[in-house]
Order: sequence, then C-alpha cells, then structure tokens
Amino acid sequence: MNNENNQPQNEQQDQLAEELKMQSEAEASEQAPIEEMNELDSLKKSLQESNEKHIRLYADFENYKRKMQKDRIELISSASKEVITNLLPVLDDFDRAIQADKDKQLSEGVLLIHQKLVRTLTAKGLKEMECMGKEFDSDFHEAITMIPVEDESMKGKIVDVLEKGYSINDNVIRNPKVVVGN
Repeated sequence: MNNENNQPQNEQQDQLAEELKMQSEAEASEQAPIEEMNELDSLKKSLQESNEKHIRLYADFENYKRKMQKDRIELISSASKEVITNLLPVLDDFDRAIQADKDKQLSEGVLLIHQKLVRTLTAKGLKEMECMGKEFDSDFHEAITMIPVEDESMKGKIVDVLEKGYSINDNVIRNPKVVVGN
C-alpha cells in the first residue's frame, strides 16, 4: 500500500518535473531569439558606427588634400611675390633713368631692357596700380605730402605719384607713394 501511495505521488512529481522542464525549455527558446536579436542589433549598430567613422575619416582626408593643394599654390605664389618685390627697386631705377634722360641720350639698349623687364614681370602677374587723379584711399595709397591745388575738383585726389604701387593677382605688394591735393 505504501508503494501504491507513492506511485501517484511519484507520478505527480514526474509530471511536475516534466512541466518545469518544458517551461524552462520554452523560456530558453524565447530568450535565444531575444539574445540573437540583441546581438544582431549590436552588430548592426557597430557596422553603422564603423561606416560613419569611415565617412568622417574620408571627408577629413579630402579636406586635408584640398588644404595641402591650397598651401602649395600659396607657397609658389609667395615665392614669386618675394622675387618680384625684390625686383621693384630695379624697375624704379629704370623709370627714373628714362625720365631723367630729357635729351634722349640714354642708349636704346637700356630702354629695351626696361621694356623686357616690364613684360616679364607683367607675365608673372605684376600690375601697376593706376592712381593719378583718383580719390586718395589710405588703404591703397601712401600719402607723402599734401599740396594746395587751384582746381577744386582735385582736392583730396592724387596729383603726383612719387613711387608707383604694384599688385600681384589683385594683392597689393607695394602701395604707391603719392602727393595729395589739398
């Protein structure tokens, strides 16, 4: 009898164990897809972050290349600017020599050299700043003196240029030294 009483109890326990086992398997099978989904989401997020990082690095590299190219052009331009700036006093001396030669005793060769120098510098981007008769602008002109003028329309305007001004590629490299009407 004892065995018979234990048998239903054992069956109940076996049944209960079976139900618990099935329940834990069900929970485990439910958690497995959740874990797989979390892992998949994590991998997608990691891939997206890697792609964004790649795009940012690519953009930074492109910006770096552009900056280096701009710096190279600027370096070449500034080297050219320095050479031309050093040649400007020579050009001024030629201009003075030509103006001082009232009797045209200056040899034709010196005049040709002057013209060739001007052509060469112009080809490299040098431009003479035209300022005679224009309104005085302290940003572009250097006033050496002011003289009284009879013509009212010339007041505040440039009446004489003592030293020419020059620019390279629209950048002033030397301001003209001028006399302003007062």
